[in-house]
Amino acid sequence: MKEITAAELTQAVGGRLLWGEGEILIGHISLDSRKMEGGDLFVPIIGENVDAHDFICQALGNGASAVFTSRHHSPEDVQETVKAQSGDDSARRERALAAAWIQVEDTRKALQDFGAYCRAGRTLPLVGITGSVGKTTTREMIAAALSAGFCVYKTPGNSNSQVGVPITIAEIPQEAQIGVIELGMSEPGEMTRIARVAQVNCAVMTNIGVTHIEQLGSQQNILEEKLHIQDNMAADGLLVLNGDDGLLRDVVPENGRRKILYGLSEGCHYRGEDLHLEQGYPVFTAVHGNERVAVRLRVMGSHMVSNALAALAVAGTYGVPMKAAAEKLEEFEGYKGRQQIFTLDRVTVIDDSYNASPVSMKAGLEVLCSVAGEGRKIAVLADMKELGADAPRFHREIGAYIAVHPVDQVVLLGELAAEIGDELAALAPGIPQVSLRELGEVEHWLDEHLKPEDCVLFKGSNSMKLSLAVKHLKEQAALNKI
Repeated sequence: MKEITAAELTQAVGGRLLWGEGEILIGHISLDSRKMEGGDLFVPIIGENVDAHDFICQALGNGASAVFTSRHHSPEDVQETVKAQSGDDSARRERALAAAWIQVEDTRKALQDFGAYCRAGRTLPLVGITGSVGKTTTREMIAAALSAGFCVYKTPGNSNSQVGVPITIAEIPQEAQIGVIELGMSEPGEMTRIARVAQVNCAVMTNIGVTHIEQLGSQQNILEEKLHIQDNMAADGLLVLNGDDGLLRDVVPENGRRKILYGLSEGCHYRGEDLHLEQGYPVFTAVHGNERVAVRLRVMGSHMVSNALAALAVAGTYGVPMKAAAEKLEEFEGYKGRQQIFTLDRVTVIDDSYNASPVSMKAGLEVLCSVAGEGRKIAVLADMKELGADAPRFHREIGAYIAVHPVDQVVLLGELAAEIGDELAALAPGIPQVSLRELGEVEHWLDEHLKPEDCVLFKGSNSMKLSLAVKHLKEQAALNKI
């Protein structure tokens, strides 16, 4: 992030410098009062259960040099808070009184205003990724493909929200030539607010599924909300759409903008042909016009081909030769928590624990079934959240899928995941299953039942914390080596 003075920041967000000097420099943004790099702007977000204004002095004591505040309206308010939050800690009190306090009406909106201000000062093209499933992996693959021709900046971690995107935009380094950012959405109006900040030049939409249908009501509503990614898009902007998705294929871009379709279907501008799996890894031919390039991915599952084709389409749009982009894709080995495959004590682990939807859970099961080996194939599946009133039906669909694509053992965590087991018992009673209520029970089951040569898949919504079960296996494996 390019350094900015407190006075410039105040003007950028339409705030008021309530306390401190306008010459104070800000070089980073933080939402966590415990984590500062030095010279940070601390943005206290008011959440459902916690108001981060309560931790302003902790943030300033830890190295922040400025803070947004919607709670304080006078210098006296600032002095009272410093006294209350600093107590007998004189060093914290001194740092708090040396900082810039910037009054704003809404700290979240002020952060977004600052993100939009930073975006307006940059001319580099931004590629925005949205969709119900596969956003992060597609983001990583697009960044990989573009790296064949550009210095690429991409969303760090999972910073794809109303507060994450402004920080992502502000932190784009000066040397970046193109940016690839993930735009998440879970409620009405959210994409509009994010798009106002991002002002993308190219929008990639991976699919329209049922994730967040609880908040938005229908897939059509999800589509309409995600299409707001076009808000504030450049006049010559481009939509890159999954042509295998029935809702996306027929989208007409706003204001005469262009669209490019990618997928396995006829009529896609970037198309995959001759797809097959070798030891679970997709091999296919990428076709664009008269050009044909063989691609061999190092991430498992046929669904990864769609992500790769999106990456090739974006890279081609920005002038990267398809062969060079494909070579970069062949180096890509996945992203943490998303189908990371490794071996612990001769047990193959497929860590796909970060999140789950009906589509991605079926894809994970496909990968499990495709892994070669003589051991058992074990699916550890947890609840899929935010699926609304039809959540039980979506879970039963997974049970029906397993009945047709059998594994050797199913371990279920959660009340909704039990629906998977009910359907599986009805359709394929011979497939062993166990339904558990607590994460500790899952860890105990793994300790008692995993054997060398087994392959185990972990898949569920992030809130179900299956990543901790994966961590448990790693810790047990480390202990066994001592």
